[in-house]
Amino acid sequence: MDLRVFTEPQQGATYETLLRVAKAAEELNYGAFFRSDHYLHMGAVDGLPGPTDAWITLAGLARETSRIRLGTLMTAGTFRFPGVLAIQVAQVDQMSGGRVELGLGSGWYAEEHAAYGIPFPKEKFGRLEEQLAVITGLWNTPVGERFDFDGNYYQLADSPALPKPVQAKVPVLIGGHGAKRTPALAAQYADEFNIPFASLADSKRQFGRVRAAAEEHGRKADDLVYSNALVACVGRTDADVKRRAEAIGRNVDELKAHGLAGSPAEVVERISAFRAVGSQRIYLQMLDLDDLDHLELIATDVMPQLS
Repeated sequence: MDLRVFTEPQQGATYETLLRVAKAAEELNYGAFFRSDHYLHMGAVDGLPGPTDAWITLAGLARETSRIRLGTLMTAGTFRFPGVLAIQVAQVDQMSGGRVELGLGSGWYAEEHAAYGIPFPKEKFGRLEEQLAVITGLWNTPVGERFDFDGNYYQLADSPALPKPVQAKVPVLIGGHGAKRTPALAAQYADEFNIPFASLADSKRQFGRVRAAAEEHGRKADDLVYSNALVACVGRTDADVKRRAEAIGRNVDELKAHGLAGSPAEVVERISAFRAVGSQRIYLQMLDLDDLDHLELIATDVMPQLS
């Protein structure tokens, strides 16, 4: 079971804070540092000092880390044209020496689009399909050849399809709860399928849909990695768990029911249950980015029991 760190900087974090978390995650041997792609906070927080851009952040981290993988869960398709995003991701992959992964979603948070003057189209899923076709098409076009695309939403003509990532295949993550179109899209483009904040039953059901869609698309179901994103709140004592839950404005019982909360032993048992329904990787949503002891506790008391 691969454990990765997943952050939500729109809730309030500077680049320096994210750098500290990423470096700590690298030193503690987490599999990756991922971040959300949002420009507006959610819930009862002020979001100070303000948002950071996902791919600018990852570009900086690419130069200031050396081993840990870096990615988004998920880049909002509404924020960038696919040709521009293909260039950005390829460049950050070069800057990192080939450690980048692209999670791409359709975008959903209407309020942040309004707040920053970003168009929020009604038909987002169709655009996502074309974005994936364009990005992967640009990367897969051999050097010296040209790429053309004539879609309903995007048109590219005589593109040199440069630059190229360092990796021969940048891992692409697709996720969500949709019963039909999402599994089909994952089957066509994804290297990893992620389901965020889902129950055991829903995870098992959705993994099954994606596996079936992959087989229908002519792929082996095991060609994809299957993962969950879950909030983490771990403590050696009940008091530690309560303190960490209060720090993020959550209830312990709710976190235990819907996330990964409790003692290291309880969390190991919970992760093992997700592994039993097909999960191979967990993105630990870490909401208190100043609590580096939390990262260390999971690395020392949870991670070794999952190997």
